[in-house]
Amino acid sequence: MAACRRLAAGLRDPQKVAAFQRLCGVEGPCGWPEAEQRAGGRGPVANGGPAGRAAGDSGGPRGWRRRPRRNSLSGEEEEEEGCQEFATRSRLLYYLFSLGTELGNELFYILFFPCCIWNVDAWLGRRLVIVWVWVMYVGQCTKDVVRWPRPASPPVVKLEVFYSSEYSMPSTHAMSGTAIPLALLLLSYGRWQYPLIFGLILAFCWCLLVCCSRIYMGMHSILDVIAGFLYAILILIVFHPVVDLIDNFNLTYKYAPLIIISLHLALGIFSFTLDTWSTSRGDTAQILGCGAGVACGSHVNYLMGIDLDPPPDTLPLSLSSLTVTVFGKAILRLLIGVIILLLTKVAMKKATIPLACKIFRIPLDDVRKARQRMEVELPYRYITYGMVGFSLVFVVPCLFSFMGLS
Repeated sequence: MAACRRLAAGLRDPQKVAAFQRLCGVEGPCGWPEAEQRAGGRGPVANGGPAGRAAGDSGGPRGWRRRPRRNSLSGEEEEEEGCQEFATRSRLLYYLFSLGTELGNELFYILFFPCCIWNVDAWLGRRLVIVWVWVMYVGQCTKDVVRWPRPASPPVVKLEVFYSSEYSMPSTHAMSGTAIPLALLLLSYGRWQYPLIFGLILAFCWCLLVCCSRIYMGMHSILDVIAGFLYAILILIVFHPVVDLIDNFNLTYKYAPLIIISLHLALGIFSFTLDTWSTSRGDTAQILGCGAGVACGSHVNYLMGIDLDPPPDTLPLSLSSLTVTVFGKAILRLLIGVIILLLTKVAMKKATIPLACKIFRIPLDDVRKARQRMEVELPYRYITYGMVGFSLVFVVPCLFSFMGLS
């Protein structure tokens, strides 16, 4: 037992994260050696947030200078004191791990799931959304229960700022970066014709890239990432056998929309009671809203006789039928569809925030502060992304049918 504690403490040590960053060529601001000595490399600093400049610091880091990354697609950036530029000696590694961390961000999801549902296999896409929703919900709630801070900075250099207010254990990026490729492999193999080794290599590289990127960005300890990886596998073991039952329930049960909306809303309210405000609360409502919207849209498709799934007689599916025309239509669908989803998101955001503030009599002078109230954040995120999910599986495919792009 003592050996396990020592192992866990070692894997959680921020010095190991800093060592990995140095190995990859990341350098903190000048004067950090003194700051690190004062911090002793122990304990969190403002939930792992960057510390101020050390005394006598007169310049920035050497090498290719960068400012910490902000969350893609949101236009929202946490204002943190002491948010400092860093330097990296390898642009290749910086862009590679930036790609890896984007595989767990909104930009990726708003491209990946639509592409899968509109252009690849709607049957597969719906099931991936189900897995993603439950994996991310359980992971976000676990963070707010465990409440481990981000790795201390210094010695760790923060290459991101947006998620610093969240807790660290487990890494939900690692969870999604494990669950999505493994679920993709489990659900698609046999339904699609491709070599198993290709699917295994893709899943391994995807998972490894996302997990390593979170350590490189200074957002998670090695223990956070390992826990996220194992946690996602455990959730997959539980949910994979019932994912077909869940999807069939969403499609065919008469009262499915009412149950889905109520359940997801109740789960959102529960998650908001776990801790004070952080970006994880909004992300949780966003994920639940998207899942509810996709499920309700799928149910409406079923009621109206709109079948987006490939015909059974075409199974197993193959990539050999891919032509220039098919590829061009797929790109056009993705471009038009994503624009519609983004416009839906913007319109619903502009409508729901003032409406929620008016209903609950919350001042709208400071929108940022107003959104930290559950009465605003939960309905805004839930309704906005619920409509995005509904548009993803019902509105946009109907538009494609009208335009002759189905």
